[in-house]
Amino acid sequence: MTEITAKQEDLIVRPSAGLSLRGTIRVPGDKSISHRALMLGAIASGETEIQGLLLGEDPRSTASCFRALGADISELNEQLVKVRGLGVGGLIEPATVLDAGNSGTTLRLMLGILASQPGMFFTVTGDKSLRSRPMSRVVKPLQQMGAQIWGRQDGSLAPLAILGQKLQPIHYPSPIASAQVKSCILLAGLMTEGKTTVTEPSLSRDHSERMLKAFGAQIEVNPDTHSVTVTGPAQLRGQKVVVPGDISSAAFWLVAGAIVPDADLTVENVGINPTRTGILEVLQMMDADIEILEQHSVAGEPVASLRVRHSQLKATTIAGDIIPRLIDEIPILAVAAAFAKGTTVVKDAAELRVKESDRLQVMAAQLNRMGAKVTELPDGLEIIGGTPLHGAEVDSHDDHRCAMSLAIAALRASDTTTIRRAAAAAISYPDFTPTLVQICQ
Repeated sequence: MTEITAKQEDLIVRPSAGLSLRGTIRVPGDKSISHRALMLGAIASGETEIQGLLLGEDPRSTASCFRALGADISELNEQLVKVRGLGVGGLIEPATVLDAGNSGTTLRLMLGILASQPGMFFTVTGDKSLRSRPMSRVVKPLQQMGAQIWGRQDGSLAPLAILGQKLQPIHYPSPIASAQVKSCILLAGLMTEGKTTVTEPSLSRDHSERMLKAFGAQIEVNPDTHSVTVTGPAQLRGQKVVVPGDISSAAFWLVAGAIVPDADLTVENVGINPTRTGILEVLQMMDADIEILEQHSVAGEPVASLRVRHSQLKATTIAGDIIPRLIDEIPILAVAAAFAKGTTVVKDAAELRVKESDRLQVMAAQLNRMGAKVTELPDGLEIIGGTPLHGAEVDSHDDHRCAMSLAIAALRASDTTTIRRAAAAAISYPDFTPTLVQICQ
């Protein structure tokens, strides 16, 4: 029998020869949507009700920050969270430093809101990892709008201090396709008179546009130019939000089902927003056996069940416009590639070097410790598939996606794998280990 043991911060995986993954599971609520529902609820007028909220550490950081800014947010749970908002421009000046924890989404999106609160002073920070991650990508466009923001290395690193201003609208041509950059500027535009526009080099996830429109903001989307415009000042109204399952969390089970012999898994209630389904397209390119079942729509977001069965994967190239649509899934795709026939190449993914860890470096080094053949590229990875993996001691570097990806790789390794600092999975998937135990037969 496969043995999976959590020991303090670590996870120990000892797979059995007859391991088979079977069952039907649900994954936690979408992290991106959970953040945005809490934030928009806090700055909307009236009450917002959120069902299916992710209970990970990152949304808890968002809730804590917006409580400090005056929003009334009930205790977080998956059934129902109520947010009584203060209206756009109604936040209060907090008496304490706002701590975003490990959450880059919390800090970057919140900056757009704080910078547009005239006359108010805010200080924001995060944990050691977040304090090392680049903030200039949102600070610079906000400064172009007239924001006053100070921080280490010329405002590029937290802690940051913000003196809210009456901002001016801009048309910002973003050098990268980033939903966090786009969302930050759109949120700043809510209190800015006129039209604020962001144009991206390719399409990034569009949860902010969808939810802002649902809350009553005037949003114009031009898919031909990858541009989004918000007209301010805006009035938002509280809404009922149903958060679908996170496809980034489902990705671990999709790859597990694809690489473990005789596997047959169904993941229910997964959000399949087209700006997030790069993972499905790449796995299908790799000949994964995936069925999309029971498609429907929930609160403006497309949802489905995903069934995956074991198949012989083949190598592919992952690059270009699809990268923003699967940037968070590249660590687990690296695991899939290790079991695919041929050489998989990942390019145009330098963004992974400034996540919770340098994910390119971490995944290359740790998979190689298990016997894989992975070469680190400046902006990606080259993975020669088909080499049997063996158990080893590996380290997640406190990165939730690396921790879970290594746990899935361990299912196909000979002997025991110990994943150090695997408790980081709780950032986005608090029940990852119990779910792993549930499906291992």
